[in-house]
Amino acid sequence: MSTAALLFFPLAMALAGFYDLFTMTISNKLVLALAAGFFIVALAINLPIQQLAMHVLAAFIVLAGAFILFALRFIGGGDAKLAAATTLWLGFGLTVPYLVYASLFGGALTLAILALRHLPMMPILARFDWLERLHDRKTGIPYGIALAVAGVVTYSNSAIFLKLAS
Repeated sequence: MSTAALLFFPLAMALAGFYDLFTMTISNKLVLALAAGFFIVALAINLPIQQLAMHVLAAFIVLAGAFILFALRFIGGGDAKLAAATTLWLGFGLTVPYLVYASLFGGALTLAILALRHLPMMPILARFDWLERLHDRKTGIPYGIALAVAGVVTYSNSAIFLKLAS
């Protein structure tokens, strides 16, 4: 159980990043599984109720802020939900580092994709719909990749990871 619980979060984050890269969407089912997985693992490791409540509060704060960014069309709805579900796993203490990492990785990802969009696409690559979509200047940036990487980078300092790894 402990190994499966330890690996659930990074695997779910990897799936979110891959889905966003290949489809420009983040599945609601995956976000719900991530949130449900948190509660299952939190109960399994006997996370104190006060700490659990703080994780939930942090996630709601991030969700509110992320939906403001969504309403302003800075991020997608899937990104907003993924950021909140990720924060649920990380808690208050790691919310700011997570968001800083997400901003840095997201900025680098955005600059890289924008730079690549100025280069002509090789015909052999145009056969792949996801690459053509990624190259299209009218489409957004798959920011879920940055959110996923930031979550995995931050996860090893989380109370859940430390409890499961001990």
